[in-house]
Amino acid sequence: MITGAVYAGASAAFAASDTPSASTQLTVEDGEKLFQANCATCHGLDLQGTANGPSLYGVGELATEFQLSTGRMPLQMQGPQAPQKTPQFTEDQILAISSFVQSEAPGPTFPADHILDGEGDVSNGAELFRVNCAMCHNVAAAGGALTEGKYAPGLQETSALHMYAAMVTGPQNMPVFGDMNLSDEDKRDIISALLFQQQSVQVGGFSLGSLGPVSEGLFVWIFGIGALVAVTVWITAKSN
Repeated sequence: MITGAVYAGASAAFAASDTPSASTQLTVEDGEKLFQANCATCHGLDLQGTANGPSLYGVGELATEFQLSTGRMPLQMQGPQAPQKTPQFTEDQILAISSFVQSEAPGPTFPADHILDGEGDVSNGAELFRVNCAMCHNVAAAGGALTEGKYAPGLQETSALHMYAAMVTGPQNMPVFGDMNLSDEDKRDIISALLFQQQSVQVGGFSLGSLGPVSEGLFVWIFGIGALVAVTVWITAKSN
């Protein structure tokens, strides 16, 4: 009994001392296993694509991280557009899968830190956003409807990395903005303007979703005309 107790105590102490040195970072091989188990059914074991999913050649880690971190992939069902939802994988698993895709099908990679720092020219970024993005995402970045059930998502909670990834990789209905369209500094300015807008306070009262004449017109129709009808009924009843 004494020998067993000493052995158990020594084993526990050894395990406790060994735990901090254990690494939780997943490898490219782990990413390959996760890809084969969760993605290969649609994208193929060698990323060549199938009848149910496109090829991933040239996609790279930036697009992979974007699709997995926003929950758009794995896709639950076919539809006009992949909806954003809670991610299925942890951050470590997403980075591992992204590293595997990058090793097999190299493509756009993560930007330098200063591109995402939010310290660019906000005024220039707002102008670039109005010219290149507002026709779909709304001038207030609140999102908007497109054709055939598709839509441009709102950007009120989108991270700087995912803003950059969307501009570089062009997910779903979004065009790709290469360096000939928007330089990295232009992208930095747009990201800075959107981050500034996310943190700004609404000084004009209720934003009504920032959807412009749609929500504002509905508000006026229901409450404005409703109030006029109520006043008219009150005046008529009082006169009688």
